[in-house]
Amino acid sequence: MANIRPIGDRVVVKPAAKEEVTKSGIVIPDTAKEKPQEGVVIAVGNGRLLDNGDRAAIDIHEGDRVLFAKYGGTEFKLDGEEYLVLKENDILAIVG
Repeated sequence: MANIRPIGDRVVVKPAAKEEVTKSGIVIPDTAKEKPQEGVVIAVGNGRLLDNGDRAAIDIHEGDRVLFAKYGGTEFKLDGEEYLVLKENDILAIVG
């Protein structure tokens, strides 16, 4: 597992793998694949800093399976694995 700690209200998600072959056996090239919108939370920041100096609690926890905005976040690779850094408000729902 990656050793990463997001800042503020950001969350690191490992996107779910999309199928590379359709049910009929057609291979989908990388350029035609849709960006996954589901993944597992790997790390959670310590919350957004409020004007009074307190931190707003984050409703997301490590290990949660989440749905996120299609074009939200920043993709990056770490140790050969792909991850996504999202703001908490880019997460649409917790699945499960």
